[in-house]
Parts: sequence; C-alpha cells; structure tokens
Amino acid sequence: MFLLDTLDNLPRLRISNSLMRVFLWILRELGAPDVPSFDHLRDIQKSICSRSGIPTILAKSHFGNVFYINDPRHLIAQDWASPEVRKHIRIYPEIPEDGVIREIWHAQKWRKDMDCDLLSPMYEGRSAHFYVNELARMKDGRYVIPKRWVTFLQEVYADVLIVEIDDSGFATVLNKESTTLIKASELLRNYLDLEHNGGLPKWADSCADLSVKMPNPKRALAEGDPLYTSFVEYFSDDVSGNRTKQWNKHWNVYMTHRNLPRQLLQQEFHVHFVSSSPHASTTEQYGKFKEIVESTQREPVKVRDGVSGQTTRFSLQNMVEPSDNPMQSEIAASIGAKGNFPCRKCEVGGTQAEKQEDEGYHALFESGTPRSKDEIICELKKQLHLACSSVAQHVKDSQSATGIKDAYAQHWIQDLISRFHATKSDPKNTKTPEEIKADLIQWVMDNRDKIYSGFLTTDGFDPTKDTPVKILHTILLGIIKYIWHNTHTSFSATQKLTYSHRLQATETDGLSIHAIRANYIMQYAGSLIGTQFKILAQTNIFHVRGIVLEEQFSIWRAVGELSALLWFPEIRNLQEYLADIKVAVANVLDTFAKLDPSKMITKIKLHLLAHIPDDITSFGPLVGVATEIYECFNAVFRYCSILSNHLAPSRNIALQLADQEGLKHRLIGGWWQDEKGEWIRAGDGVCQYMCEQPVLRKLLGWTEKPALLIGYVRLKALPKKTSQKLVRLSETLAAGALNYASFDADVQWHYCKYAISESSEECFESSWVFCKSPLPNVPYPGPLIDDEVLWWPQLELNKKCNVECIVLVRNPIRILDKITTPVHNLHSRSPQLDILSPQSSQCFLYESGGAQTADPGRHSRTSP
Repeated sequence: MFLLDTLDNLPRLRISNSLMRVFLWILRELGAPDVPSFDHLRDIQKSICSRSGIPTILAKSHFGNVFYINDPRHLIAQDWASPEVRKHIRIYPEIPEDGVIREIWHAQKWRKDMDCDLLSPMYEGRSAHFYVNELARMKDGRYVIPKRWVTFLQEVYADVLIVEIDDSGFATVLNKESTTLIKASELLRNYLDLEHNGGLPKWADSCADLSVKMPNPKRALAEGDPLYTSFVEYFSDDVSGNRTKQWNKHWNVYMTHRNLPRQLLQQEFHVHFVSSSPHASTTEQYGKFKEIVESTQREPVKVRDGVSGQTTRFSLQNMVEPSDNPMQSEIAASIGAKGNFPCRKCEVGGTQAEKQEDEGYHALFESGTPRSKDEIICELKKQLHLACSSVAQHVKDSQSATGIKDAYAQHWIQDLISRFHATKSDPKNTKTPEEIKADLIQWVMDNRDKIYSGFLTTDGFDPTKDTPVKILHTILLGIIKYIWHNTHTSFSATQKLTYSHRLQATETDGLSIHAIRANYIMQYAGSLIGTQFKILAQTNIFHVRGIVLEEQFSIWRAVGELSALLWFPEIRNLQEYLADIKVAVANVLDTFAKLDPSKMITKIKLHLLAHIPDDITSFGPLVGVATEIYECFNAVFRYCSILSNHLAPSRNIALQLADQEGLKHRLIGGWWQDEKGEWIRAGDGVCQYMCEQPVLRKLLGWTEKPALLIGYVRLKALPKKTSQKLVRLSETLAAGALNYASFDADVQWHYCKYAISESSEECFESSWVFCKSPLPNVPYPGPLIDDEVLWWPQLELNKKCNVECIVLVRNPIRILDKITTPVHNLHSRSPQLDILSPQSSQCFLYESGGAQTADPGRHSRTSP
C-alpha cells in the first residue's frame, strides 16, 4: 500500500486512474498477496491525507471568483515539524563572521530595514523568554530594551537600547535611535521576573512611548511557548495547463520558506503549491493568502519542533515577490512598459517627446525618485474619487500622468462609474450629481480593505521595493535576447557557418552548462530559451569577434562582464561589488544606446538594470531570488492539470498537490497531530526508506550535492580484468619540471581522472585552473596580476590522494596586465585583459590543494 501511494504521488511521474488499475491488475496476476482494489486504495489514500495532508480551503474573491487554496500555515508547519528541514531553518538575521553575504538573512532588509515587530520577537534563554520592546536586566546589573535579535559567531546577540536610571529612580533612554550589540546570554532577568520581584523602575515622561509597549503583546499569544516568524516568498505566474500549443491559462501561486538556505530553496521539494485558478487573478488569490498570513499574527500556529521536540509557535510574514516583470508591474500598480512612466520602482519617464530630449533620455540611465506604496495608495484614492464623478477620461489622464494604474482597483473604478450613471438615469432617483458622488465616496471609504490590492496593504511588504529584478527575465530573456537578435539577424550565410563552428568548438569545462548544440541555436535563433541564452552570455565574446560590428562586439563584452558579476553566489566586499555592478550596468546601457538608441525608450528592462544595486543591497546575491525553480515547477502543475477532471480544475489540482505535500512530509519523518491531539509520525521503515532509496529522493525533487574534500582525487577507470597501472615520477612528463628535484623520483603514482581544488571544484585533465607557482623566483616575460598564472594541466596524481597528491602542470599560459581601451571612459574602471599564447614549455609540480578553478579575487564567481 505504501509503495502504491508513493507511486501515485510522484510529482513528475503522474499516474492516471486507468494506469493505476493496470498496475493493480498486474500485481494480482503475478500473485502478490493482499492487493487492494482500486476503490479501496483511493479510500485509504483519502483517509491518510485527511490526517497528515494539507487542508484545501474554499475561497471566494471580492470579484465573486471561486478558487481553492492549500493552507500556507500547514505548508510551513510541516517544515518546522520535519527534523530533516527544521535543522536548516534560520530564526534570526545573521552577521556573517567572515563578512561574506551569501543568504537573504545576511542582507539589509532582514538585518536592518524591516520593522522589528515583524521579526522573531523572542529569545529563549536558559530559564526565561526574552522579548523585544521589553525591559530586561543584564548580569552586570544594567537595564536594556532588546529591539532585534541577530546571530553572530554562532551565538544569539541583541540590538538593545541602553536604559539609564537617574538619581530620582526614573528610567530614561538617552538615544532611542542608537542601539548596542550585546550577547543574549548576558541577559539575566526578563520583564516578568522584574515585575514579580518589584524590580521595575518608573519611567520618565520622555519614554512613555517605550513603556506603553510593555509587556510585549506577543507574549500572551505565545502562551509560554517559543514564538518565531517564518518569512515566505510569494511567486505568481500565468501558465498554460496544457502540454499542447492550445493556451489554457491558469494563474498559479507558489511559495517557498525564506528561512531556509538558498541551496534547499532551489530544489523542487521545497517549492510549495498554494493555489491556481483559470478565473481568479493573482491579486484576487493574494487576498485570501493575506487573510491567512494575518491570522497567524493574531493566532500563531502551534507545531512540534522537529529538532527539540517541544511545542513551538510561529507567525507568517510575506517578504519578497520575484515574479516576472509584467506580473511585478501589476502587483506594484504600475501602468506597465508601454506607459509614459513605465517603471514600477521609480518615477522616471515622461511623454515620448520628453524622453527624446537630452534630459529625459539621460534620466533613463539612472534610477529616479523612488516610489512607495503609500504614494500609490494616495494616488489610487484620488483616482477612485475621480471615478465617483463618472468622468472616465479624468481617471485615464491621472493614470497617464503618474504611471499608476492598478488592475485590481480598475475593476472598482469601472464599477463606480457604472453605478453613478445607473443611479443618475434611474427614474426614481431624487439625488443631485453631487449627492451621488458623495455617497460613492463614502462607500469607497467604508470598503477600503476590499477596494485596494492586498499587496499594497500588507505590513512589511512594499511592492515597489520588494519585487527584485529577475536575472532570468530581465537579463537572459531581456538584454541578452535583444543583443542576440541584433547580432544574428545581421549574419550572412558565411558568417552563420563560421559562428556555428566556433560555438560548437567551445571548451565547456567549468561552465556548468549542457552540451552546446550550435546548429540548433543557429537554426532556431529566434526561439531560444533561457538555458541557451545563458550559453551565449558566457561564450559569445570569444566567437563573434571579426564577424560583427565593433559596436556589437563592445556590447557583448559589456554584457558578458555584467552577467558574470550578477551570478556571484557570494559577496565578499559589498561596497566594491556594488561599485563594479554600477560600472558594468553603465557600460551595458551606454553601449546599447550607441547600438540602438530607441531601445532605451521602448524597453523597460534596460532601465531596470539601474535598480539592481538597490535589490542586491536589500536581498543579497540575485541568484538567491532567482526564479528558475518556479518555472521548472510549472511542469509539476501541468501534469496535475492534464490528469484533473477539467470540471473544477482549481480544486482538483490543489487536492492532488496537497496529497503530494503530505507524502513528502511522511517520507522525511515529519510529525503531525492525530485526532486526539497527540503528535505522531510514520514508522521507522517509512522514514528510512527515502534515505535508503536515493532514486526516490531524486524523484521527489530533493538531491544533496556530496561534499568535496579538498585534495581528493578519483582514479582513472580501467578496462575490466586490468589492475591499476603504477608509474615512477621519472617516467612521466614531470621529469622535465623545474621543481622536479623537490620530489622523490622513485615513488610510484596512479593516473587519476580529476582532483578537487581549493575552491572545492573538480579539475579534470585539460581543465583551466588558477594556481600559484611553487617557485616564486621563476622569471616570467611580463608582469603578472596578483602573481597568479593560468595553467593548462595534465593530471598525474599520487596514490596518497588525500594527503600528498600533486598535479603535473605543463605549458603555462600567462595573463599579462594589458589594459585595453575602456568600453566607456566615463564608467569603466576595471581593466580588460588579453590572454596571450604560451611563451615557453616550462612546467611545474604543485600540490592539488593549491589549485583554484574560481577567481580568487574580491568575490567568489560562478558561471551564469
């Protein structure tokens, strides 16, 4: 029964009812005992899901559209109740001890910008719970008020306000804007202890705003349990429910748990389906989602902690919305790319004539005056009041003049205009137009929560700032696509053939890409997808020289540099990184304007590049908010859509994906409450099954990359019935190395397939790697950058692979410090490098742990 249920709920291997009947028939024919009937199997599955699955809730939008939503509270509760997932959950923002920004909890929004009341409010000490905005006493006797909890050096710290007690016994805070970082373990007495022992001081009148918040209201909601905040990422997209070309539009909503590390969130296992509807728009579906999220702030969700085993509570908070550009514009109430003011993030723009003037055109190269949701709500209020006068043209003029047009509020604008005309034309009407207008304005004021989009009224979420630039749609399917079209359409037949041969000859080692199909790329040059544009972004700079115009070559060079910077997974020096990003963005925009000036006016994606530094500051590396995993999850939705009953697709799809969530939770040993309220889990055999079956783990979308030990090597495969071949060092090419005398020539060696470099990457034979020469005084023809040399190695490694292994390196290729002409003298500050041909046949021996396949400079690079 367990295996049949697992087979029936594999995300990418959906089983129809007919095929399941066939499987059951085959089992019976093979003599398997106790094979259930199809109806009995479905009854058992229904019973299991009702106890350990995800509830599916009926919802109705304010527009009257009905849809179904999988309860986000239970989806996140499963993460807390699963030992395999709970150990990865981060509760507080973190100050990285090495200063490297890797995750969203290292970035500024979570660390500094968010309202402290929306973060995890408490710290669990040894004997008490300490809450923010409450007075506490430290071990040294000082009084403090914690404002925010953070993690540093694997310990919990607190940003606190220092409380001073004057001679009269009154407590004051001299500087409410300045906080001090202390260890949370230094806190001794919480507010309740001080209150019980009579240790609470009297507050000065200047601190009345602080004392009124004590005790923290969330303490009563927690009822003695630990209380934390789980942040979610809300993603929405319009997707076809068909595999054919016939469009069957659904608005889908997915989410991920942002308290988990990026490595997990980029796997399908941790993407959660929330809702889908062919009728209700994204904003309509978000209304119900927001209602559920806000309910957790009034009534936190109770769950069994999968690690500690104690009862824990959490509330939900929406943090970021990384949908594609049209969807983000809709969410931010932007008029869109074709409007006079097309940017959702700032007020840049104007009429077509104004944007063609010097001042207006130059403004498109930079971010303008920032927008805010308060400004948007104020403008929408104005438009709604104009609609109460029944003059639609006045509303359109306001939308054109500000660039603010909310698709959700537009429904009510049209409704207000229709109601005005209906009331005025009613023969029984006795009201004047001014009275009708006043009644409609009063209705708008009384129905504020229904009229305004939930995205604009969610605390802690600003759609103008929390919709980061997507590197998939803005860079790959935007900038790279524009340049590629301009490039390949100018090729002659001979140039196409030349380019195709060059592209196919690309050395792909180290690029982390699929095999290049150059003929396919050229044949379908106008229909490429993100994966293929990723190949072009990395390799085109080497292939188009000599067959494109100088302006086209310059923009490929500029885009290649920007792409490499944007795919950094770690930021070692934020200020230098942002400076490099600004230079790279400016180079792209300048070269694009030189190649095709009109694109700066017509393509909003070019202007959005100017907002990338702000998004990186708020959310960290943009690969952390990349959305490729959601695009991949569309396939899981599509399989459910195809096998749905097509009568109530929203309900049918939600139920099927809720069953899949329940199966995953049971397989990884998650806890759930039974009918008696006791916490139970699946048996040990079920919990261990997924660990013992890596194929099943992969089918469910959770794969863990094995840790690579620096210096580890893998021996070369040999033909069957052949023993390992050992060679002396003197019999290899190492005999000609300059440092050959440093090694024992009689030691025998194994030939190996690859070695693991210091950057934990596999170095194969003929791989390009960075390394340092073991002979610092070896003469080189020309200055080296940071004393680093780019090598072309051949691997011959010691049998003691984890300790003494060395790599034979031959034909060193030097990187000379040759600065080429900058792309644009105003912005370029980073030198461009030329790779020269080999100058000698000298070779060296060096320890494999010293090799680096990534740039060892300021930032850790990965290929796009």
